[in-house]
Order: sequence, then C-alpha cells, then structure tokens
Amino acid sequence: MKLLEERIRQDGVVLPGNVLKVNQFLNHQIDPQLMYEIGQEFARLFKESPITKILTVEASGIAPAIMAGLVMNVPVVFARKKKPSTLDAGVYTAEVYSYTKKVTNTISVDQKFLSAKDNVLVIDDFLANGQAVQGLLEICRQAQAEVSGVGIVVEKSFQKGASLIKESGVRLESLARIASFENGEVRFVEE
Repeated sequence: MKLLEERIRQDGVVLPGNVLKVNQFLNHQIDPQLMYEIGQEFARLFKESPITKILTVEASGIAPAIMAGLVMNVPVVFARKKKPSTLDAGVYTAEVYSYTKKVTNTISVDQKFLSAKDNVLVIDDFLANGQAVQGLLEICRQAQAEVSGVGIVVEKSFQKGASLIKESGVRLESLARIASFENGEVRFVEE
C-alpha cells in the first residue's frame, strides 16, 4: 500500500532495537483518513471471505480494525490486556509477550463476543515476532471460531512473526512490509 509506505517514510522514526515509531498517525495520534484507507484495503483483500467479526488487541490495533469493520459492516472485538472488574468468569485468554514493551500480558475476550459461529479476521498494527497475533489466534481456537486470515498494517519481514503465521497455514496480508532498517531509514520488501 503505497500511501502507507509514503506516510511511514515521511513520519516514521527508526529507534534502536529495530523499533519503528509511528505515533504521528497510527498509535498515539491517529490519522482517520489514512485509517479509513487501510480499512478499505483490508476489505478489498478479504472480500471473498465470509467475515462475521474482526478481532484485534488493545490499543493500537483498534483504529485500523474499527475502520475495516466499518467498511466490511461487521462488529469489532478487541482483546483486553487487563481484565476489567466487570468482566465475568467466561473469558478466553492467552499470554502475549510485547516486543517493544518487554512485558507479558494476559489478553482476554468475553466468551459472549466470539463463538464457533464466527468467521474471524484478525487485524493488528504491527507484526514483528508474532506474539500478539499468536495470542489472538489462540483465542479464536478456544472459541472454535474459523479464521479467514490476519491483516497487518506494518510487518517487519526481517523478524519471525510472518513466518510463524504462514507456517501455521493462516492467510497473512500485510499492507507495508519492511525488509530492514538501514542507517535510520526504512527499506521496504519490494525495493
């Protein structure tokens, strides 16, 4: 998605440790028009799939997931990183390690929002080592929901996450695929 790649080049900042800071438009300040374009692209990529729900994890996956849900006219469910006091005992859970924050969270989804009747599209902002997506896929397995695929806004192709997802047989569609960070600059896979 050229529009996204241009925005990454314009506003993304490469930090030590293979971290890409995109807080100008994706995960602190959100560009609604860009998120809408991202939602349209996910809808186009998965138009042949009978999606009934979109699943993401809080917080940065919510914006692209909401826009995809808007375009596809399906509900969006997000896994919580902290169990709220109002959440009953009936939850699906998975352990997820955050590469950028260096912490493990137990993510959870109320069982009433995901079931074997659902066909799910998992959407997340970044794919690096694949831990968040693996956790979301585990929640889908617990719910016995069908998974149509995984949509990622920014994939770090030089890390293992994409390989893990593809090896598990799940369809993966990433809108911007980063091959490397060289001298503080982003190099995309197609270059």
